[in-house]
Amino acid sequence: MTHPVDLPVYADILDAAKRLEGKAVETPLLRNDRLDDRLGAKLFVKAECLQRTGSFKFRGAFNRISRLSDVEKERGIVAYSSGNHAQGVAAAAQLNGTHAKILMPADAPRSKVEGVLFWGGDVVPFDRATENREALGAAICEAEGRILVPPYEDPRIIAGQGTAGLEAANQLQALGERPDIVVCCAGGGGLIAGVGMAMRHAFPDVEIWAAEPAGFDDHKRSLASGRRETNERLTGSICDAIITPTPGALTWALNSTQLTGGAAISDGEALDAMIAAWRHLKIVVEPGGVAALAAVLSGKIDIAGKTVCVLATGGNVDAEVFQMALARA
Repeated sequence: MTHPVDLPVYADILDAAKRLEGKAVETPLLRNDRLDDRLGAKLFVKAECLQRTGSFKFRGAFNRISRLSDVEKERGIVAYSSGNHAQGVAAAAQLNGTHAKILMPADAPRSKVEGVLFWGGDVVPFDRATENREALGAAICEAEGRILVPPYEDPRIIAGQGTAGLEAANQLQALGERPDIVVCCAGGGGLIAGVGMAMRHAFPDVEIWAAEPAGFDDHKRSLASGRRETNERLTGSICDAIITPTPGALTWALNSTQLTGGAAISDGEALDAMIAAWRHLKIVVEPGGVAALAAVLSGKIDIAGKTVCVLATGGNVDAEVFQMALARA
């Protein structure tokens, strides 16, 4: 396999952590005795749903945008996202004195659109089933001279996301814990690439598992085949935050060597995990953001007798969707 020349390394995560100091929230590592008893394992949940803008995405966006030159900041930013990267980019742009224009699917959750508008970003809707967001973004860049900040195919984005894993590793070490398994959601693969790098540095033997929606389990299938697989559909899961066509080229170069396996969860399992997080951990997590916890709670990964760290990656959920979860409870 040939790898891109600009793969991030562990030192880039350390550098990103310094840049994010005082900007990003150091999110807590949560535990619950009832969940441990139910699972027969020791479970730690990294609550990135409590991060600035409500998801881990702020980390990578700020690490990338804060490095722009003054001339580039004057040109402005363009990004595409179903919502969490959009909010992270909009916030990081405002904090760094530039402006963001965000391409968002027309069916993006209302709470995520409102978050972008709050941070001063402009929202450009598109149809994710019929329009190509990369092509639309490239057209805006060409017409307006803006700088593209992609959701995952960027070494500084990956390094920024990896600071969530760095924090979790430091928190676990402070508690005297060594995880056997780390479970993280995977869309384009930027977060799990950075988290995997940070966790493997601290705990070389740890297993890294990807959690994805059923029907959009491109990482799981790619690990099985040894090549990047593509999903047949572009829509059709409640986990809007982690629906992507295929693993990124840059992220796959890391994930193909770091990941142990993948687990695919149903919409119902995501909703059930949302309720478990609310009931036992007292946090609100969106469907895509709770995928890792859902994979563990549904038994998709064997964790019996092990120490496990999962990431709850986003909490930007509309009331109607949360009510769907409550109805199942």
